[in-house]
Amino acid sequence: MALNPHRLQRRLLAVASVAVATVGLLAGPSVHAQDKAIVMASTTSTEQSGLFGHLLPAFKAASGIDVRVVAVGTGQALDTGRRGDADIVFVHDTVAEEKFVAEGFSVKRMPVMYNDFVLVGPASDPAKVKGNDIAAALKKLATTPTASFISRGDKSGTHAAELRLWKNAGIDLAAAKPAGYKECGCGMGPALNMGSSTNAYVLTDRGTWLSFKNRGELTVIVEGDKSLFNQYGVMVVNPAKHPHVKAALAQSFADWVTSSAGQASIAAYKIGGEQLFFPNAPK
Repeated sequence: MALNPHRLQRRLLAVASVAVATVGLLAGPSVHAQDKAIVMASTTSTEQSGLFGHLLPAFKAASGIDVRVVAVGTGQALDTGRRGDADIVFVHDTVAEEKFVAEGFSVKRMPVMYNDFVLVGPASDPAKVKGNDIAAALKKLATTPTASFISRGDKSGTHAAELRLWKNAGIDLAAAKPAGYKECGCGMGPALNMGSSTNAYVLTDRGTWLSFKNRGELTVIVEGDKSLFNQYGVMVVNPAKHPHVKAALAQSFADWVTSSAGQASIAAYKIGGEQLFFPNAPK
């Protein structure tokens, strides 16, 4: 029996409606999940220390927002923000951060936390620099031919701090690098691995050092100098520069990580009972 043309049309419309609704149900959560995600360009220390593995799940539980981390070192992280390839940056070079804001790539730098740098080296300490005076230590390293020093050489926050410390010690690396000075152009973990395998001195943030397992003969040689202070900050990329960035979602992270809940989560992260980062967002 032939179907009535009008009845057939109604059936086809009904089937089409069900199909569209089904696709909507299947695609809806995925699209929504994509919308609730941001890209964060960061220093390697926050990733390699394990902090983000602790911090970001707490943020997602509070906000429903996924954070995709691009851990490349402070210099590259800031460049990623300048290109608009990240929604937010989390770094540790106050001078470079202030420049980032001055250039209009963010409207505000928000201090988050701090730790410190330490100079690690072989327990035998061939340059005999152990103590709490980093300038004196670098001066001795520069004049000890048998001592090797591994520099990250990657324009990271740690590299920038290292260059300032050499300069403060009166050592002009641009004029002449010490005999044992080597640049790896790599992240903190690989630099420490090189130091461990060659018994070289390395400047590292304490957070990455505490989580680093392949120490070999390396131990902390210089610590406690006030010039080794290491401040971290977060900045939302300015949508006036890059309209596509998810500024509102990124601001949610910046607000949370500087809130009492975010600050408590940072303070709670420890390795072997030792706190790695110390929250200091303004109240």
